[in-house]
Amino acid sequence: MESKSKLKKEILPFSLILIASGFRIIPHPPNFAPLTAIALFGGATFENRILAIFVPFLAMLISDAIIGFHSTMWAVYISFGLIALVGGAYLRKQNKFKNILIATLASSFSFYLITNFAVWLTSGMYPHTIAGLIQCYIFGLPFYRTTTLELFGISIVGDLVFTLSLFGAYRLAEKMLPSTVRKF
Repeated sequence: MESKSKLKKEILPFSLILIASGFRIIPHPPNFAPLTAIALFGGATFENRILAIFVPFLAMLISDAIIGFHSTMWAVYISFGLIALVGGAYLRKQNKFKNILIATLASSFSFYLITNFAVWLTSGMYPHTIAGLIQCYIFGLPFYRTTTLELFGISIVGDLVFTLSLFGAYRLAEKMLPSTVRKF
């Protein structure tokens, strides 16, 4: 009976992640995607640590199969695995607005660092020197901004919108359907 209760409490996070992953395959502004939110939220809400990483990875894998893969996908998956661990370690017990905001911004920045490092390491576009790495990070900036939002702009806005939406929906469910949600 207890395992049915635990399973019942995993359905809402799974459903919210599934809905959020759908936003990856519908038309959206570049880099305005739910992946950081999915990883943070999955890490924070799934009681089972394996599910906390597996469900966000599965959501990414399914949507990647639709939109396409690229040569540095391994770095993307490492990034989101680490972000899910941050969600589990930092937000599982302390998911106040300030902590969600800090975790989201740190996750956005770490994703930028890890994925651009992978481009520098594997693409052959940059010399394998400190200057080449710095050049790669500088040239990676346009992928995180638009003409109206500077620096990480649209990427961070997307991360914040989706993360706050997932955690907000979960909080609302905690109040409206307490028996179906694991309390933070």
